[in-house]
Amino acid sequence: MRTHRIAAIPADGIGKEVIPAGLRVLQALAERSGDFRLDVTEFPWGSDYYRQIGRMMAEDGLETLKGFDAIFFGAVGDQHISDDITLWGLRLRICQGFDQYANIRPTRVLPGLTSPLRAVNPGDIDWVIVRENSEGEYAGHGGRAHRGHPEEVATETAIFTRAGVTRIMRTAFEIAAKRPRKLLTVVTKSNAQKHGMVFWDEIAAEVAAQYPQVTWEKELVDAMAARMVRRPGSIDTVVATNLHADILSDLAGAVAGSLGVAPTANLDPSRRFPSMFEPIHGSAFDIAGLGVANPVATFWTAAMMLEHIGEAPAAERLMAAVERVCADGVLTADLGGTAKTEEVTQAVIAAIRGANA
Repeated sequence: MRTHRIAAIPADGIGKEVIPAGLRVLQALAERSGDFRLDVTEFPWGSDYYRQIGRMMAEDGLETLKGFDAIFFGAVGDQHISDDITLWGLRLRICQGFDQYANIRPTRVLPGLTSPLRAVNPGDIDWVIVRENSEGEYAGHGGRAHRGHPEEVATETAIFTRAGVTRIMRTAFEIAAKRPRKLLTVVTKSNAQKHGMVFWDEIAAEVAAQYPQVTWEKELVDAMAARMVRRPGSIDTVVATNLHADILSDLAGAVAGSLGVAPTANLDPSRRFPSMFEPIHGSAFDIAGLGVANPVATFWTAAMMLEHIGEAPAAERLMAAVERVCADGVLTADLGGTAKTEEVTQAVIAAIRGANA
């Protein structure tokens, strides 16, 4: 029997609710499949750990995580602790420490869901947003001077390297080449940012020459936001910088019905290190502990993790179960329903156990 070692980090807010739900669904899948098992180790890192220990994760946390096949992550963020401590101390430490440079965010309107766009129905949208995840606007390069004085200055410098831009472009073109439409939109802002974004465009053209089977185009980020709303059917695969894709993928989640259904994979495509899988929605501490968090994003994220570790049939079975439950109207409040986290979880587990294939 195949065994996969999974590190589970529920972390903060609703992560403590949706990751346990995801683990139960994964266990049901393993039992249903009968040919693989998941060896899960849970880590208590996050904001509560910070309050007790003074760190968001153990000092040797990265070394500990190296031995796992994948990381199943909940959310990070606490209303009483600064984001520069929580985010940089846990999620970004893992992403950057393991060079998880490709952030992959698929978007579809699942059966039973209603998009806020009146002309969009389930099946009309099928996007993959590829986000550069290691540099760009979130490189952490900058500083503060003259704090507290009228002349105080803060700088935030976006970093674009040839190696970083080239590898994310290759990842995006590879994904586009495997999809039926073979269409890639390169998002930029080179009309206003004449150094980093012109560099981004130039490397996109260089890499495109290696993928003649892919049709590619450039779109300014503001125009792309409008296009996602006005002409969603014209979009297939998208690649954008760390900041731009972060914003566009949240818009994509909203267009699909809710951030509660939006999954993410933080990949090291070289597989030198474990990749990390997390739902987009964040800690959502306004609803934490109420039992109403939507676990669909976590289940979809779990399917992406299964595919990454080589369990594609189980991933397909999980997504089929999720789509069936959504189509049956078992929806949480963010999707217009009344179901609790536990009800959706039980319904998905029942659909997995009752599947014929």
